[in-house]
Amino acid sequence: MRSGERLPFVEQVDHMSNPRLIDRTMHLVDLSGLSDHVTHIEPYLASEEAILSCHTPELLNRVKEADAAGDGDAGRGSPVRRGSYDIARLAAGGVMAAVDAVMAGDVRRAYALVRPPGHHATPDMGMGFCIFNNVSIAARHARRQHGVGRILIVDWDVHHGNGTHTIFYDDPNTLFVSLHQTEVFPVGSGLIEEVGEGEGVGRTINLPLPAGSGTATYIAALEEIVIPIARQFAPELILLSCGQDASNSDPLSRMCLTTGSYRRMTQMMMDLAEECCDGRLVAAQEGGYAEIYAPYCTLAIIETLAGYRSSLEEPMEDDLSLHWPQTTKVGLDARAALDAIRAQQSQYWQLP
Repeated sequence: MRSGERLPFVEQVDHMSNPRLIDRTMHLVDLSGLSDHVTHIEPYLASEEAILSCHTPELLNRVKEADAAGDGDAGRGSPVRRGSYDIARLAAGGVMAAVDAVMAGDVRRAYALVRPPGHHATPDMGMGFCIFNNVSIAARHARRQHGVGRILIVDWDVHHGNGTHTIFYDDPNTLFVSLHQTEVFPVGSGLIEEVGEGEGVGRTINLPLPAGSGTATYIAALEEIVIPIARQFAPELILLSCGQDASNSDPLSRMCLTTGSYRRMTQMMMDLAEECCDGRLVAAQEGGYAEIYAPYCTLAIIETLAGYRSSLEEPMEDDLSLHWPQTTKVGLDARAALDAIRAQQSQYWQLP
């Protein structure tokens, strides 16, 4: 029974980045039947040496000490509790294992469904739910262990991949591309003018897109800017930082992508990989916080990678969403943003 009196505290809710995000996705993958049509890759713990290829000893020790104490953080918005260190190592190692499988030819492409995400983690600080930078560690692993030269990293998480941006900002052999909502997180990061430094000038491509951008804008960004530049760069391996938080249901953004958007974008990246690097493509989970809808977006990506389409009905993929203005045409603000990005990048690349 309830007394009718209000409780003297606000009801507690789970952290935005919680284990249910992966649990629900894995359950949906199983329900769809997709699990029977893919090769399962066993993850492993990333070594300290692998972590230190991208991060400072101070960050590594900070995480280990917070883990031992059972309370602390890796930086702003990245809580660490007992067990977090090994889970973060396993997340990085999961992406490394996916790279191993692709480079060995065991699979042509792979999806690393890992948690915590990584693209906000800078060399000396975790942030934004990220402890270690999984994709960056895997890229350095591909270079050290498999002799990969040129690596393309495409990050379509709705937030700027500032950590990956920082780690490779002066690296001429890593082309980093980030499509993100303008001025969401981190504020002031991922500007058009940030194009790399030193030998890496022109190897960082930031595509800040206005709130409300949908399928048409993302496809235009890929067709008009990302893919033409990638062809000139000629990567030997493509890594995708796959955040599904640009979906129309995400609580942390104001974008309008649907499951169909992610299918099209994934197919475009697969086609690029076939053209440039014998199909070698590894995608890794980043953000995506709509607990009901994000798993369907992730399923759409994995199904496309696997060449399998289940019969599950997808929410939002109906006549209404297919005819949203954001789905069918590039808005005026988005067109202005794309034109500005093209003008900036035309200093370094030939663009149509």
